[in-house]
Amino acid sequence: MKYDYLIVGAGLFGAVFAREAVRRGKKVLVLDRRDHIGGNIYTKETEGIQVHQYGAHIFHTSDKKIWEYVNQFAEFNNYINSPIAIYKDELYNLPFNMNTFSKMWNIRTPREAQEKIQEQIRELNITEPKNLEEQALSLAGRDVYEKLIKGYTEKQWGRDCRELPSFIIKRLPFRFTYDNNYFNDRFQGIPMGGYTRIVEKMLEGCEVRTGTDYFKFRKEHSEIAEKIVFTGMIDEYFDYRLGALEYRSVRFETEVLDCENYQGNAVVNYTDREVPYTRIIEHKHFEFGKQPKTVISREYSSEWKVGMEPYYPVNDEKNNELYSRYRALAEKENNVIFGGRLGQYKYYDMDKVIAAALEAAEHEFAGTGEKK
Repeated sequence: MKYDYLIVGAGLFGAVFAREAVRRGKKVLVLDRRDHIGGNIYTKETEGIQVHQYGAHIFHTSDKKIWEYVNQFAEFNNYINSPIAIYKDELYNLPFNMNTFSKMWNIRTPREAQEKIQEQIRELNITEPKNLEEQALSLAGRDVYEKLIKGYTEKQWGRDCRELPSFIIKRLPFRFTYDNNYFNDRFQGIPMGGYTRIVEKMLEGCEVRTGTDYFKFRKEHSEIAEKIVFTGMIDEYFDYRLGALEYRSVRFETEVLDCENYQGNAVVNYTDREVPYTRIIEHKHFEFGKQPKTVISREYSSEWKVGMEPYYPVNDEKNNELYSRYRALAEKENNVIFGGRLGQYKYYDMDKVIAAALEAAEHEFAGTGEKK
C-alpha cells in the first residue's frame, strides 16, 4: 500500500476530506477525470475575471462553523445574490417579493399582494394537486406561475409541468417585503480570486493527478491505497449493474464581449419557454469587476445520457428506490467511502457538502486519529 487514502474526485467533498486526512498525517492521492481540480466550483481567469466554468456558485450558510472553516482558505467579499427574471419584455425581481408583486400588479402593500394571490388561488379551486402545475398554481396563483415558474421549470426538466410530479415544488418562498436578497442565510459571499484557490489550499500536502480516469487507473493500481473515498457516480462505480440513475445535465455557452457591462446583474433568469436558455451569468459582477471587457455564459438544461456530465439528480420515487439499492451495495464495500453529490445521489449546497465531508472525516478518524 503506497497511500492511506485514494480520493476519487477533486471537488469540494474530496478536497475537504483530503485536507482532514493530511492534517492527521495520512498519505493521500487525489484523482480527477477532468484536467483541473475543483469539480463544479472550478473558476478560471479570463480577461481578469473569475469565470464560474460550471455555473454560478454563491456561497451561503447559516452555520457559523462552516463559514469559519471555509474562510481559512479565502477572503470572501460581500456579494448578495439578487437575481432578476425576464419574461418576454417584462423584468421582475427574485425571489418573489414586494418588488415582484408591485411590478406585476401595480400594488404597494403586503396586504394587497396577499389578497391578489389568495384571490387567484380561490378561483382555481385546486384541492388535491396531481402534478407540478397544479401544485404551483395552488401555491402561487396564475400570474406568478405563468410568468415566473412554468417556462423556466419546463426548460430545467425538459418536460411539461403537467407531466412532472407535484412534490418537486413542495413550497414556494414568498416575501412580503421589498428585499431582493435571494438567500435567508446569515453568511454569504464570493471568494475573492475565485474558488479554485480554495481547493488548491485544501489539497496542499496531497499528490494530485488530473486527467486521470479512476476506472482505468484501478485496473493497474488496485492495491495502491488502503481505503478509497469515491465522489463519482455511485451507479458508475458498480458498472450500472442495476441500471443508470437519471440526472439533468447543463450545457454552457461562454463568450467574451467587448463591452464593460452587458446586463447589469450577475444572474438573469429567462422564464419564457421560447428562450432556449434558462439564464445568463455575467461573471464580473460576482466580484464587482470594472474590467473593460465582460464574460457571459448562457446555460442550457438538457437530458443526461451516459458519458455526459451529470449535474442534478432526478430525485423522484423511481430513482430514489434505485439509489437505495445501490446504497445497499455500497454498504458492503468495506474499504470505500461514498460521498458528495454524485456518490450520494443528492443535490448539495456547498456548505452542506463541506459539512458532510467533515462529518465523514470525523467518523473515519474518530478516537486516536489513526483509524485506517
